[in-house]
Amino acid sequence: MGRQNIEKYSARYALLKSVMAFWHDNIFYRKIIVVGRENINPEQSLIFAPNHQNALMDALAVLFTHKGQPVFLARADIFKRKLVASFLYFLKILPVYRIRDGFSTLRGNDDIFLKTIDVLKNKNGVVILPEGDHAGFRRLRQLKKGICRVAFQAEEAASFNLKIKIIPVGIEFSHYTRFRQVLTVVYGKPIEVSEFYQLYRESPERALNELRSRLSKEIKRLMVHIESQEDYEAIDELRSIVNEPYSDDIKYPKLFRDRSLIARLAKLMENDNEAYRNICDLSLKVKREAMDLHVTYRLLRKKKHPLGWLIVGVLVLLAALPVWIFGNIFMLTFIALPELQIRKIKDPQFHSSLKYGISAGLAFIFLPVYLVISLLVFHPWWLGILVFLSIPVSGLLAWNYNILFRRVTGGFRVKHYKWTKDKRFVSLKRDFDNLIQMVASLKDE
Repeated sequence: MGRQNIEKYSARYALLKSVMAFWHDNIFYRKIIVVGRENINPEQSLIFAPNHQNALMDALAVLFTHKGQPVFLARADIFKRKLVASFLYFLKILPVYRIRDGFSTLRGNDDIFLKTIDVLKNKNGVVILPEGDHAGFRRLRQLKKGICRVAFQAEEAASFNLKIKIIPVGIEFSHYTRFRQVLTVVYGKPIEVSEFYQLYRESPERALNELRSRLSKEIKRLMVHIESQEDYEAIDELRSIVNEPYSDDIKYPKLFRDRSLIARLAKLMENDNEAYRNICDLSLKVKREAMDLHVTYRLLRKKKHPLGWLIVGVLVLLAALPVWIFGNIFMLTFIALPELQIRKIKDPQFHSSLKYGISAGLAFIFLPVYLVISLLVFHPWWLGILVFLSIPVSGLLAWNYNILFRRVTGGFRVKHYKWTKDKRFVSLKRDFDNLIQMVASLKDE
């Protein structure tokens, strides 16, 4: 599979995608929530347009949440080495040349454009990240015109017979870089490029701008978009304070709860700026106080921390300690090692991409080794297989063990604050409860 036949089905690519998707969907993330799959018609010429906040993970979010072998457009500078370029073509990625790559290279876009038309005709789907580059903020930035230009020029070259549709995509990560988080992907209703044909014939520039504006508006509807730069930190933190318990909710995903919260805050800012400022200030205050006392919002949300429950938690931790020890074979190999490798990477938005890539690469190396060792040490063979399968299972249990450990120790910490009537904790708890009540009252706005 190379550049010339990138639009063709590849069995080797399908196998690789299945393996990598398993690691992505079941190991790296604890849950993936997909909304709007019914908006994807594989019999149509589609361009997918997701928001771009988390480097490679944004592209993988689209790749692994729908069937098929879509082709991605990426910046050309990563194709400089022939070996790397060949691998990228195998991964169904095409280069897009920019002026910064050298004016003479722009002619290469003509061939890429023709190949893109082949992909669209073949109904593979093209994925273009319309913001151009990534930024670690829950906000949609100004879209580039490239995605609209590709759509119009492809239609023009095909005598407006492709009937291209652009699918806006909203992507949300419960945390950008942590292991075992929740990924939410929302596919919006397709935008019919044909709606802009007449305007494009009259004024291509106006058509480009209007389609871009429409696409921007539709993507914002599907993602967590915090418009305010001044109050970004406060609003972003408030999402966790208020909606954290709903991170795993499939029926009404947290993404939509966050959008509702942001909309209510925007309305409050217009109607009562003083109340809005109080909420933002209190959000930041609660964040600082909770960090200082090492208390999570989950612990603050609980009305009581029964001593009996905490003791049971300790007993469970003691009983499960052997599982945790065994599970650290998996944890150290596939979580600790990738963590060590990313420390020198300055851009934190690349961290999860590297963690995923390194951990998946290590899986190809170490899992076969663990299988061979299990079969050699344990007999009969089926026992060796069971031991091997228990390695990833115990690894995920060890991850949950760590969570339970933090919750139990946190519970004792809160218990201590209450017993000693710690003034800082009393203040934090009061501020937290007041903030929750203030936000709850916004429902009537």
